[in-house]
Amino acid sequence: MKFTDGYWLLREGVTAAHPVEVLDVTATDVSLEIHAPTQPIRHRGDLLKGPVVTISAHTPMPDVIGVTFTHFEGEQPRGPEFELQGAEFSPQVSYDEEHATLTSGALSVRVARTGTWHVDFLAQGRTLTSSGPKGIGIMRDATGAHFLREQLNLGVGTSVYGLGERFGPLVKNGQVVDIWNADGGTATEQAYKNVPFYLTDAGYGVFVDHPGKVSFEVGSEAVSRVQFSAETQELTYYVIYGPSPKEILRKYTALTGRPALPPAWSFGLWLSTSFTTSYDEETVTSFIEGMRERELPLSVFHFDCFWMREFNWCDFQWDPRVFPDPEGMLTRLKDRGLHICVWINPYIAQRSPLFAEGKALGHLLRRPDGSVWQWDMWQPGMALVDFTSAAARDWYAAKLEALLAQGVDCFKTDFGERVPLDVAWSDGSDPERMHNYYTYLYNRTVFDVLRKHRGEGEAVVFGRSATAGSQKFPVHWGGDCEATYESMAESLRGGLSLGLSGFGYWSHDIGGFEGTPTPELFKRWLAFGLLSSHSRLHGSSSYRVPWLFDEESVDVLREFTRLKLSLMPYLYQAARTAHAEGVPVMRAMVLEFPDDPGCAHLERQYMLGLDLLVAPVFSDEGDVSYYVPEGTWTHFLSGRTVTGPRWVRERHGFLSVPLLVRPGAVIPVGAVADRPDYDHADGVTLRAFGLERGARVTVAVGEVTFTVVREGDTLRASCSDPVARWSLAAGERTAAAEAGTGFLSLELG
Repeated sequence: MKFTDGYWLLREGVTAAHPVEVLDVTATDVSLEIHAPTQPIRHRGDLLKGPVVTISAHTPMPDVIGVTFTHFEGEQPRGPEFELQGAEFSPQVSYDEEHATLTSGALSVRVARTGTWHVDFLAQGRTLTSSGPKGIGIMRDATGAHFLREQLNLGVGTSVYGLGERFGPLVKNGQVVDIWNADGGTATEQAYKNVPFYLTDAGYGVFVDHPGKVSFEVGSEAVSRVQFSAETQELTYYVIYGPSPKEILRKYTALTGRPALPPAWSFGLWLSTSFTTSYDEETVTSFIEGMRERELPLSVFHFDCFWMREFNWCDFQWDPRVFPDPEGMLTRLKDRGLHICVWINPYIAQRSPLFAEGKALGHLLRRPDGSVWQWDMWQPGMALVDFTSAAARDWYAAKLEALLAQGVDCFKTDFGERVPLDVAWSDGSDPERMHNYYTYLYNRTVFDVLRKHRGEGEAVVFGRSATAGSQKFPVHWGGDCEATYESMAESLRGGLSLGLSGFGYWSHDIGGFEGTPTPELFKRWLAFGLLSSHSRLHGSSSYRVPWLFDEESVDVLREFTRLKLSLMPYLYQAARTAHAEGVPVMRAMVLEFPDDPGCAHLERQYMLGLDLLVAPVFSDEGDVSYYVPEGTWTHFLSGRTVTGPRWVRERHGFLSVPLLVRPGAVIPVGAVADRPDYDHADGVTLRAFGLERGARVTVAVGEVTFTVVREGDTLRASCSDPVARWSLAAGERTAAAEAGTGFLSLELG
């Protein structure tokens, strides 16, 4: 939100008050509290007027400092609040005549007590960012609405990332971003997953601890500052010191929660009925049988909306006209080795039997006058489940438990963005603060049901909406994209942006949701989709089985599905890293190469885990340009090498894609290529790429650890499991271990 008219003036009707000096400082063992008047105190008469800003500096964990600034403290506190975590430790608090300082780990916040108002955040002897004169502001617009605003300095050459799954340019500099969940597709400034957290390549990130609408001006209203504002009387933000982007994500997710580890089977191929298509058990079986006949490995089958009766979404009952024997059908599908997913949402249509039930029990969201909130968008007369009520959550969960008892394994948690403001939540939550937070309660409710009935390591959803902390309930997909190359590219930008916002896993509708892709586009999207953390074939009004496009699509799907499944020892280790550290499986290049200026703006390629570079092809002809960082990289599929740093132009057929291995990497390749959930260490091949003399690489595959060392022209490898079957490979040479040896030697010359 913009308040100024150029550099000197305010917009018409806007008033502003800013701290100008420190009146006094109160220090405790764990915090600083500062009172800052908004006009100079020259004599006692100046003490009779306000505003006075109360500023508190505190810390939840090392290298993270929170700043809370308040105008009126008498506002009745209303939820919700983000669920934040902390660690027990002792910060350092000090002040003298010139400064008041709080230090947390390597990060300090320093407030100037003399001269002009100034707040600096410092680490390792340098200033990361600052809030200068007229940074903090109490702002009122022409309607009288009250906002708190902060402006943090944006250094020369600093790039800003994150703020959720955003489909515009990956670097957010120059953009206006409103943190407000919306069902707006993937082609606009709106987003399904809004996160008030940004990450920079200058050693720090910033999390604004406000679950409602936060408006960011990223080098836009003031081009050398990141500004954020919210309509509130109190606002808290946290500065998080890295210094690397990975470390920033580790600390941010330690604060807001780390992603759960999805089950290995979820990394296989998902096939959907699609949205408005006609299907029954015969149709579903024909798809599954068609996949089997063509040797296309399938892990999950998903039933979209019309598994329920029309106008009854959601009643969680199989349409008896189409599925007269749902339990028998699910048994038959599971006998084929499949996991089952069904579509749900948090909306209850008026025709659904659950509407009357939910209304009578008080589980549906109400207006201030006590009537059920309803409208006709999406489903006629639909209402929302009030997830702020524990009783409503239990009621909703019980409906899902019945489906789990039938044999359903997981849920696609669709929607959750269109949450109204003219309502009264059962727990008294503020409607503006609940708008974004609703999705957190919704997905947590579903995830907790799965965790309870399927086990800690078996819970997985396929969610669309999200906010800060929602990364704890994976997986998330990119929403309603179109069947175009442009939409394929915007989807990738959204996924990389989400990964830079603390989310570990991400997927998208292969081929695009709206419309039907051409065979050429479908094949290009298949390669991209199978080199994402999760892979789903889904569309709106047309099926996504490959033989309906052309026979080559079948070959492409088979090739890249088998490639992904063979890479499960590598990919699942990347998933474990996301779970343990908050570093995503699909990583923007800047995350791995923050010191390479060539990587700062890259948004059409990414790192898949630590060591694989993927550059999707966005053209029928196969022309692709991508950037190779320093070193000699190896094409995983062909063995060709390319040396960076430089840009590369190539042309690829449909059975190929730029998939490069980082120099000095060892990639574990599995012995199984027809399912994702196998013993990844059994029969694994360690493929070594460009190890220099003296290099030593440790590779974990589940509980088994391998160590590869280059001694002169010899590779030597050992395994923590002395009876494991495994191989060591470099180029065309391979050495296989016999059970009981526990080590291998491979001559390179």
